[in-house]
Amino acid sequence: MTRQLHLNAFLMNTGHHEASWRLPESDPYAHTDLAHYVHLARIAERGAFDSLFLADGPQLWNNLAQRPAGALEPLTLLTALATATEHIGLIATASTSYNSPYNLARRFASLDIISGGRAGWNIVTTAGAEAARNFGLDAEPAHAERYARAAEFLDVSLKLWDSWEDDAIVADKAAGVWGDDGKIHPPRHRGTYFSVAGALNVPRSPQGYPLLVQAGSSEDGKAFAARYAEAVFTAQQTLADAQTFYADLKSRTAQAGRDPEHIKVLPGIVPVLGSTEAEARAAERLLEDHIVYDHGVDRLESLLQLEPGSLELDAPLPADLPPESAVEGAKSRYTLVVELARRERLTVRQLIGRLGGGRGHRTFAGTPEQVADEIETWFTQGAADGFNIMPAVLPSGLDAFVEHVVPLLRARGLLRTGYGPRRTLRERYGLPRPANQYLTPAFA
Repeated sequence: MTRQLHLNAFLMNTGHHEASWRLPESDPYAHTDLAHYVHLARIAERGAFDSLFLADGPQLWNNLAQRPAGALEPLTLLTALATATEHIGLIATASTSYNSPYNLARRFASLDIISGGRAGWNIVTTAGAEAARNFGLDAEPAHAERYARAAEFLDVSLKLWDSWEDDAIVADKAAGVWGDDGKIHPPRHRGTYFSVAGALNVPRSPQGYPLLVQAGSSEDGKAFAARYAEAVFTAQQTLADAQTFYADLKSRTAQAGRDPEHIKVLPGIVPVLGSTEAEARAAERLLEDHIVYDHGVDRLESLLQLEPGSLELDAPLPADLPPESAVEGAKSRYTLVVELARRERLTVRQLIGRLGGGRGHRTFAGTPEQVADEIETWFTQGAADGFNIMPAVLPSGLDAFVEHVVPLLRARGLLRTGYGPRRTLRERYGLPRPANQYLTPAFA
C-alpha cells in the first residue's frame, strides 16, 4: 500500500491564533461549549482525520484579558465526543508530573473501552512553576527529574494495562464462573516515584493500551519518545530542521530496539487559507491586527524567563539570553523561539506576530493548492509522516481545510478517501496491538 498521510486535528477553543476570539464570527464562550467541540469533531471526521487532540495543563493558562482561558477536562470531554462520533481517534493530554499511574491508567482504559478503541494519550511532564504551586510544590521539579518520573509512570501504566489477560473474563453461566483469577497480574511495583500493588480495576481495553503520543523535542524528550512514543507532535519552522528532527528521532527509535515505522512524526502547521494568495495574506493580517501586544510581551518574557519589562517591542531580543541548558521549563520551545528570532532578525513585535498563530508552530498563509504543496513536500522529503493541523480560527479554518485541502491531498494519492475497515486508532496509524507483557517469555 502507498504510504499515506496521517492527519490530526488539534482543537483549541476559537482557534490557535490568540486573536481568533475577537473576530465577528467567533463565539468567546466556545471553550466550554460541548456542542462546539462536537461540531469540530464531526468536521474532522468528515475529512477522515486519524485523530483529534486536546491540549491541557493543571493550571489556569493565560492572562484572562488575552484570550478565552480555562478548559474542560479533556478525558471527560473526549468521553462525550466518543458518543457523538464513530471513527476518529481521541487524544487527551495528561501530565505524568501531577497524576498517579493507577487513576490515569484507569481513565484512559475506560475511554478506550467506551470509544471502541480510539483513545490516545499525549504524555507531558508539565513545565512551569504555576502548575507546581497547585500541587504543594514551591518550584517545578528539574527537567531531568520530570522525565525520570515520566519513564517510571509509563512503565507502571503499561503493567496496569496488561494486568488483565484478554481472556480473563470467562462468563460461564452454567459453571457459575465469571472470570479467571489466574489471568490477573498485579504489578506489585515499588520504584523511585511510585508504589503500585494491585491490578487495574478495568479489563484490558480494545487497543491493549491507548496510542502513546509525546510532544517534547528536547534531548530528554527525544530519548523518551524513542523509548515509548508511537506518535510525536513537534514544532518545526523549516524543512531542513524538520528533516533533521525526523531522521534523528527515527534513528533513536531504531537504537532503542523499536521499528522506526512504529513512531509517526507529525509537525504542527497553522494554515490560513484564501482563494488567492492575496486573500490568505489579508486574512493573516486581519488576525495580526487584532493582537494585543502587551499580552504577547508578558507571555514572551515568561517563556524566556526574563524579568517583566525586559523586552522592548521594536528592538530585537536581548543578546545575553541564557542557553537552553540553563532552562528548566519548555526547553525545546525556548530554543525554537530564540532561533526563529535570531535567524530572521525579528523585533519583539514581529516575533509576537509570528508566534500569535501557533506559539512556535509553522504558520502558512496561502491557497489550498499552496498548502497542499507544502504538506506534500514535507511528507515526501523525509520531514513528516503526517501533520498536526492547527486552524487559526475555529470552526471556519477546519471546515475550509476539509473542504478545500483534503480533496487535493486525496487526488494526489496522499490521503485515504475514508476510514475503511480499520477500526482502532492504532490500526489507523499502522501500529500493531501490543502483546501483553505478562505472556512474553520474560514473564511466562
